[in-house]
Amino acid sequence: MTAAPATPPHRPAGRRALILATPALVLGLLTICGPWLAPESEDTPVTAPYAEPGGAAALGGDLLGRDVLSRVLHGGGELIGSALVIALAVTLLATLIGCVATLRPRLGRAIERATDFAILLPPLLGVMLLALAWPGGGRTAVIVAAVLLGTPYASRIVAGAAAPLATTGFVESGTANGESLLHLAFREILPNLRSTVITLFGLRFVEGVYIASMAGFLQLGPQPPAADWALMVKENAPGILLNPWAVIAPSIAISVLAVSVNLASAALARHHPLSERTVTA
Repeated sequence: MTAAPATPPHRPAGRRALILATPALVLGLLTICGPWLAPESEDTPVTAPYAEPGGAAALGGDLLGRDVLSRVLHGGGELIGSALVIALAVTLLATLIGCVATLRPRLGRAIERATDFAILLPPLLGVMLLALAWPGGGRTAVIVAAVLLGTPYASRIVAGAAAPLATTGFVESGTANGESLLHLAFREILPNLRSTVITLFGLRFVEGVYIASMAGFLQLGPQPPAADWALMVKENAPGILLNPWAVIAPSIAISVLAVSVNLASAALARHHPLSERTVTA
């Protein structure tokens, strides 16, 4: 009997996810080290407005003649930080509420009603209303609005994924043994939702990048002369034919950040092993 040919080993999910996340990690590192790597000050004109690349400005000048490259290196920190806070807050709250709602049908119905309301209100409109009504506005208002509007829908996703687990034998056994609600939610259900939570975090991060970028574009968050990628796109759009890099460079940074994190989280979730309890249940 001839032995079956050996199946080539698959690339570990963690390695593939790390490779896909590398562009986002590089951008994050550049935003941390950007102030030290930038060749020029972020707010000092060094060339003519919308000057072509060359000389003191490797990517040319913006509308005021400031170095585009230096402003790109300075401008990603707050946007990445805002998207990360939004993704973490929404994922944590949605996971908590979704797992508990699976075990408490009354709470589950309340989440459905809240989700229906949140879906009827366009996210960007809700962010604008809350940001304009928030005392002082700014990025904090944008983050709070994004979390409030994103949590109900994300909670419904978690609750839908957790619903089949609520009727499994190990959950019913824990209920019969008098285990607390939080024990059932976090010890019995949550370990079996790792793929869902990872995917949800990636999607929420992309949503956070979108909301933070739109807020910057509409000047609901950062205000001129701040070096912000989204604000740079808005400010320099009138001169895109004179120096396209003033718009293209920050746009590429935003796109690469969102796509990289989304692909990495999807790869990690797709190949994430099931928990031992799910396999044996």
